[in-house]
Amino acid sequence: MSLVTDTIFTHLPYKRKSTPSGWVSFNAVCCNDKRNRGGLIQDGESVTYHCFNCGFKTSWQPGRPISFKMRKLLRLLNVDDEKITKLSIEALKLQDKEIIIPVPSLPKFISKTMPRGSKPIKEYLDHIPDDLIPVIEYIYSRNLTLDDYDFYWTPEDGFSNRLIIPYYYKNQIVGYTGRRIDKGEPKYLAEQQPGYVFNLDRQTISRDFVIVCEGQMDAISIDGISVMSNEISEAQALLIAQLHKPVIVVPDKDKPGLKLIESAIKYKYAVSFPDWDNTIKDINDSVMKYGRVPTLLNIVEHTYNTELQIKLATKKWISNEPNC
Repeated sequence: MSLVTDTIFTHLPYKRKSTPSGWVSFNAVCCNDKRNRGGLIQDGESVTYHCFNCGFKTSWQPGRPISFKMRKLLRLLNVDDEKITKLSIEALKLQDKEIIIPVPSLPKFISKTMPRGSKPIKEYLDHIPDDLIPVIEYIYSRNLTLDDYDFYWTPEDGFSNRLIIPYYYKNQIVGYTGRRIDKGEPKYLAEQQPGYVFNLDRQTISRDFVIVCEGQMDAISIDGISVMSNEISEAQALLIAQLHKPVIVVPDKDKPGLKLIESAIKYKYAVSFPDWDNTIKDINDSVMKYGRVPTLLNIVEHTYNTELQIKLATKKWISNEPNC
């Protein structure tokens, strides 16, 4: 029996019975069932769950990823999140049941200090320093406001011309980036820990899905998450899997965005190719031109789920990349 199937069976309700046809029946965990209408059947290492009360069903077999519905079933069976995450990654990586593949562990982050003198921009509003005015203007030029994120600033040399975006994880500051608002290098001064995913704390349980993009400003624009790269690492995939939500990846509309699309295919994520004109490169560009709600609707309406659909849409997407 596989680790996935074994985990499911060991977490079934105590009160259950087996039928001659091979089904194990019990009170369904997906609804308010009191008549043993939840059914589980095993075929080799494959397993199928079907609720004959509300109609919910899901299955898993070796060589397939653990679907959103299967993760939901595992949670209903009281399998803890870390165990589900490990099972999800193992299922994705497993090519042959005879091969033992080590399962990576969740990344851990330590608290970090912000640049000297940093504090939330809102704390300066009673008396705004002259150097802070261009930073605030930059925020609003991106069609964002001071309510959209906990933006920081410091008057210290090297940072007075930068918008500071703190990185949070479980309500602790674990890094930051200081983005220069005028021309010059370096564009970013950052303190970033391996495996970090930006804006995870804002992904509440009420969300129907999570949007993954490259840049922090893109994530803030639609309250999604950012991998701050054009590739998704295994550690980041682990953190994203803990959200237990369908994932929609939105790449930047340029050739480097191809790598993010490849990562999405690797981890079985959906990919959106919004209907943007050739002046728009990324989510924040779209929010600046069309607004937040139209941008979000555009993303949802142009989402593809299968590898074939994604690859076909990719060709058109890159061929129509913005004129820079």
